[in-house]
Amino acid sequence: MTAPAARPRLAPRWKSTPVPDPLQVDRLTSELHLPPLVSRLLVTRGYGDIEEARRYLRPRLEHLHDAALMKGMSEAVERLAIAITKGETVLVHGDYDVDGICSSTIMVKVIRHLGGVAVPFVPHRMTDGYDLGDAGVDAAIQAKASVVLTCDCGTSAHAAIERLCAAGIDVIVSDHHLPSRPVPECVAVLNPRQPGCEYPDKDLCAAGVAFKLSQALLRKLGGSENIALRLLDLVALATIADVAPLRGENRALAKYGLKMMSDTGNVGLRALIEAAGLAGTPLTAGRIGFVLAPRLNASGRVGHAMRGVELLLSSDPSECNRLARDLEELNKSRQEIDRETLAQARAMADKLDLDQVYGVVLGGEGWHPGVIGIVASRLVEDLARPVMMVALEHGMGKGSGRSPSRFDLHAGLTACADLLVRYGGHKAAAGITIAADRLDAFAERFNAVARERLTPDDLYHDLRIDIELTADDVSHDLEALLRYFEPYGMGNPAPMLAIRGASLHGPPRTVGKDGLKIRLASANGPLEALGWGMGDRVSEFSAGDRVDIAFKLERDTYMGESKVVARLCDIRP
Repeated sequence: MTAPAARPRLAPRWKSTPVPDPLQVDRLTSELHLPPLVSRLLVTRGYGDIEEARRYLRPRLEHLHDAALMKGMSEAVERLAIAITKGETVLVHGDYDVDGICSSTIMVKVIRHLGGVAVPFVPHRMTDGYDLGDAGVDAAIQAKASVVLTCDCGTSAHAAIERLCAAGIDVIVSDHHLPSRPVPECVAVLNPRQPGCEYPDKDLCAAGVAFKLSQALLRKLGGSENIALRLLDLVALATIADVAPLRGENRALAKYGLKMMSDTGNVGLRALIEAAGLAGTPLTAGRIGFVLAPRLNASGRVGHAMRGVELLLSSDPSECNRLARDLEELNKSRQEIDRETLAQARAMADKLDLDQVYGVVLGGEGWHPGVIGIVASRLVEDLARPVMMVALEHGMGKGSGRSPSRFDLHAGLTACADLLVRYGGHKAAAGITIAADRLDAFAERFNAVARERLTPDDLYHDLRIDIELTADDVSHDLEALLRYFEPYGMGNPAPMLAIRGASLHGPPRTVGKDGLKIRLASANGPLEALGWGMGDRVSEFSAGDRVDIAFKLERDTYMGESKVVARLCDIRP
């Protein structure tokens, strides 16, 4: 099947960052011995203070906050310590995405390392539904567990937790999703976003919370905290996959975890890296997010996420290679389902009056619940609006939504809560369960909420330009300097550079399926620029034309040769 044609994207608006305070720039340049361009970037990103800039450029694990600061930590550690020393069974209940798979794996590994009995469980997306529910309760009872520890879920699972408690099973929730109502009553809730939690960093993903719990538990039982540090590869994988902001603690966790990942001791993760064709290549946040994570996610989207947990827990190379190959095939199936669903959703979106629809709700019979979140993300790129995709079956709908930064999706769903069976998530991504006969009312309400909270001026994608320079300024040295800002991701994007009035050196041409390749005249020799998804614009430009380009700078190494390439984000006459 051919790839679906995208609705023409809205032309992004270029917005230059405010001119940084020259005194702060000079101070950073002088005291930290930095090039002025790096100092300018630091100041525009809010790191004008000397110590904050130093920590940003060189994040260290000793800068991490004490796990004991998290509300509920002492109670959680105390109960788990008793379970471990007495040989009680702990059911570790995860979610079926990368964050849930990794956080579950972390806790199972640490509990078993300390001599405890840990049984992993992840619900099946299609048959069990999201979050801790009846399937998890039944699994705990069947395993004769005396403790259930959730990972990446549980904050909104009041009914299931009440049922577990009634059965005499203690519950510890470790999660990071925004509570939609008061947190459940149980032994402990570890969630930095819950009311009353004074933990300084609210941006941890579930694997980050599990890492903190592991540190505290190892400390309590006299284990080496190096055991937790050896799991930072999984923390980094989950942090990047879950699109957690790469600032504060997440920046340090991701940076150290990425370093570990290239030579990981986790046999399953190594097999996954090899199956994805990433062995021997630099493991950047981009490669993790767009190549590696989708393969692990595929186990939960179109298969059973327990395969992902089994892969990361196994130390048998042959078993890991088999599981990694299975995930590779599942990911190919997931991509095909993505393409078909996206084509249908785009056809539906094309019929919308976008002058009136600010919040998009699309529903379809036969849509796979495991891919609708990915499709929602693609539609947000097309439409610059919050999008909820709902898969309908047997009178019920399972929905997944994504939103641009200007709209708080979780708050928007809260305004529609009376129309929903349940919902949960955070500002940028969320999920719902809804009766099919309420979908039209929900679509109307969701759009009304979006129209209240968004203006026509919000319905565009903005390109935030960090630095304007000339083609002559682009060099290997500049690219090397910008690497100090890695890892890039949510909350810490790669610096967006702009060149205005550059001269095209030769005619543009298409590359690959849909790429645009241009060369810009420069004192250092022609600068190559590539724009994927821009091939249809090749006829707009000719040799010698003057163009403005917005781009990110990358190093491309092929057959032992290294060159600097501009990855186009936009091009204008």
